[in-house]
Amino acid sequence: MNRPALDPELGALLASLPDFPPLDAETLPLMRPYASGLVEPLLATRDVIRREDTVTSADGSPLPITVISPAGAVSTVGAVGVLWLHGGGMVMGDRFSQLDIPLEWLDTLGAVVVTVDYRLAPDVSGATLVDDGYAALRWLADNADELGIDPTRIVVAGTSAGGGIAAGVTLLARDRSTPAVAAQVLVCPMLDHRNDTASAHQFTAPAVWSRESNAFAWHAVTGGDAPPSPYVSPSLASDLSGLPPTYIDAGSAEVFRDEDVDYASRIWAAGGAAELHVWSGGFHGFDALYPDAELSRAARATRTAWLERTLTRSHPV
Repeated sequence: MNRPALDPELGALLASLPDFPPLDAETLPLMRPYASGLVEPLLATRDVIRREDTVTSADGSPLPITVISPAGAVSTVGAVGVLWLHGGGMVMGDRFSQLDIPLEWLDTLGAVVVTVDYRLAPDVSGATLVDDGYAALRWLADNADELGIDPTRIVVAGTSAGGGIAAGVTLLARDRSTPAVAAQVLVCPMLDHRNDTASAHQFTAPAVWSRESNAFAWHAVTGGDAPPSPYVSPSLASDLSGLPPTYIDAGSAEVFRDEDVDYASRIWAAGGAAELHVWSGGFHGFDALYPDAELSRAARATRTAWLERTLTRSHPV
């Protein structure tokens, strides 16, 4: 199938990299070290307080979390609290991966960022990854006062696989009626295990994230069982009503484009509030890989402006 053209600047940057091989059982152990994030350079230029802790998962396993707060005085109304769920296809990455994205909200909004090492497939499978994310959300809400967070301004956010997990965590919070989520930010989210949209067929290997890599990752999570829980594959959720204001963005030149558009459309059909941006010429994760590219700066600024606007509406000064 023909593919949408890449943004010229992003295309030139991507051309300087070697082709991304499809992910499989042999390449996953080789790729995992490169998917981990480095937090120290991100914090070196920021005046922040870093705290390490653990949260207990539903099955009793300890999950490492990091809390990063502005060092200045917290507002009298409390800070925005962001639960960050990293990307990596649900099979790689750690709590510091793509952390520069929510740290921009710390810079702009004074947000407190909580990021968790949810467990990865195929070491765990099924709903465990989403349950881990939900445990972190409960921890954030339960400790809001101590963290200086306003419990009415909690945001669940993630990119790629983390965006899909964020969507599942938000569905869980809605269905369990706790904690309250003020907004969800789903950056190029991985939402549909069926891997059968037009964009999924367009972006076969080689690609930053290909249909083949996507199939391997989903099989690692589901074990081939069909269908998985809608909390794991949120596109299966039959009811998208009652969700908080939602921001979804993706690139026009990526495998998740069509499932992301469909998810936003179904939120609108259920009477919900969603803002959707499909960035022309953007490949999967473009603004994480090349944050200084012109399209990346536009995507990040638009996302941050939406979050600020949405939280101001829900909590006017």
